[in-house]
Amino acid sequence: MNKNRRQAYAVSMYAGKNVSASSWGTGRAVARIPRVGGGGTSRSGQGAFGNMCRGGRIFAPTKTWRKWHRKINTTQKRYAVASALAASAVPALVMARGHKVDDVPEIPLVLDTSVESTKKTTAAKDILATVGALADVDKAADSKQIRAGKGKARNRRYVARKGPLIIYKEDDGISQAFRNLPGVELCSVSRLNLLQLAPGGHMGRFCVWSQAAIDELNTIYGSEGKSIPTAAMNNADLARIINSDEVQSALNPAKRAPKRALRKKNASKNIKALELLDPYAAAARKAETRAMEARAGKKASSASARRLARKGFTEGKRNFFGKVSVQGDVCENGFDLE
Repeated sequence: MNKNRRQAYAVSMYAGKNVSASSWGTGRAVARIPRVGGGGTSRSGQGAFGNMCRGGRIFAPTKTWRKWHRKINTTQKRYAVASALAASAVPALVMARGHKVDDVPEIPLVLDTSVESTKKTTAAKDILATVGALADVDKAADSKQIRAGKGKARNRRYVARKGPLIIYKEDDGISQAFRNLPGVELCSVSRLNLLQLAPGGHMGRFCVWSQAAIDELNTIYGSEGKSIPTAAMNNADLARIINSDEVQSALNPAKRAPKRALRKKNASKNIKALELLDPYAAAARKAETRAMEARAGKKASSASARRLARKGFTEGKRNFFGKVSVQGDVCENGFDLE
């Protein structure tokens, strides 16, 4: 629905086409892009028209006959408005949308019909402060900031949060009183706007109703008025429905500890699985395993014996070399050589 407010825009159909240019054709070792004719200037001979050329047009120039708007079924729009109205009466959705309604006595907030005759903004602020709705207005005022992006230079410089939506039946001055409050919007009950009831597609707008407006809903959506979607459930308490005696008596008893399928064993790795498939192969594998264990034990004992023999041999070598390496004392008998 938000697309239906857009205005058409497009680049000029002559943008990038304001020169006389033609291709030089083939055989001149240059690209076949159109080139500016003439001479005596640096512009002559330069490429033109193409989106890859300096001073050329953009690729796929935008046109005003683009599909700007979207058709929506009337029944679908009525369904959405009814859903948004219902969501505005749920405090959890209103608070989740960011509205400050901690001091509001009830949701939806319904005021006396005399509020439609308010003509001064000061009186409007006093009314909102009395019912605890002024905090939401202050929140919207404090959130005003400069827009990020190029929109700040396109007459939409500031952005701010949404405040309360004032819904009335007869405009006896209420629009003049509330329209200058930041974040506050006004709407007639006969022209309920989905873009105001659910800004940005988020339902749960904080609505302030006049008594006459809330009573008018019975006429708008009554037996002679617009048809609203039938509720899928008359009682939305699922836990109570499921745990009721009527439903529980018709259910099958709870299955306790369902039998789990055993995981398939790999016979090439699991000896028990192999026994089920081929007992002879399992016996052969067991025998081979025992033989391998026996060989491993024999190999270990042989290695231990060799290690002990090598240790004794090493010890004998060490003793022999120690004995033959002992040098006698040359001067034991003096220097007499005879």
